[in-house]
Amino acid sequence: MKPITAILVDDEISALKGLEQKVEKLFPEIEILHTTQNPDEALKLIESSNPDIVFLDVEMPRMNGFELLSKLKEVHFQVIFVTAYSEYALKALKQSAIDYVLKPVDNEELSAAINKALQAIEMEHQSKNNAKLIEILTESITNSNKIIVPTHKGLSFIPQDEVLHIEGYDGYTKFHLTNKTHLVSSYSLGKFEKSLSTIFFKCHKSHIINIEKVRSFENEGYVVLDGDYRVPISKTNRKVFLDLFQ
Repeated sequence: MKPITAILVDDEISALKGLEQKVEKLFPEIEILHTTQNPDEALKLIESSNPDIVFLDVEMPRMNGFELLSKLKEVHFQVIFVTAYSEYALKALKQSAIDYVLKPVDNEELSAAINKALQAIEMEHQSKNNAKLIEILTESITNSNKIIVPTHKGLSFIPQDEVLHIEGYDGYTKFHLTNKTHLVSSYSLGKFEKSLSTIFFKCHKSHIINIEKVRSFENEGYVVLDGDYRVPISKTNRKVFLDLFQ
């Protein structure tokens, strides 16, 4: 398993050494790659080392912690701000920091912040692992004509002909099945579009229907599927939809 790595940035040497000792004592599993008092050097070290966590002082000469983050192209790590000024807290959270701790650093506060960061890292790793697994599985079962649906319980493998309607809402996707049950995935509708066969038609920006289940079209803007199940169809997609049945 890849070790969790960290970089510590603070212009005060005593604060830097004290933080390093606390992290090593409380979380020996975290590998501290670098410590630095220089924000310019910190930028280079972060970009070259790709750490999991960056402990970042707010008040530093020439460049404060917020300015340092803004100079990075992307932030692919958890940020824990270390500051003597509590008024920076709200701004820190708005900068997508996982947390902040006040100086002098309290062991309990530091532990809570690090545990929060570790949990976020674990969730991110799990998400990446799931995405890779789904990619591999999609390739391997394409011929079986099934859709892989990640849910809170794990992965479901649904035959495409058992899917009546796929609905996207608030970043989630709901699969309405022919047996009148449904599955909800935290993946967006767009994530599934590429893996669907030609029996599916996107009739609305938030709705995809199974063409084989269509029973009628209503002029007021609905497609009726098996079981009198009605799905809205946008005006821009009506002609394309009707042309399918010419």
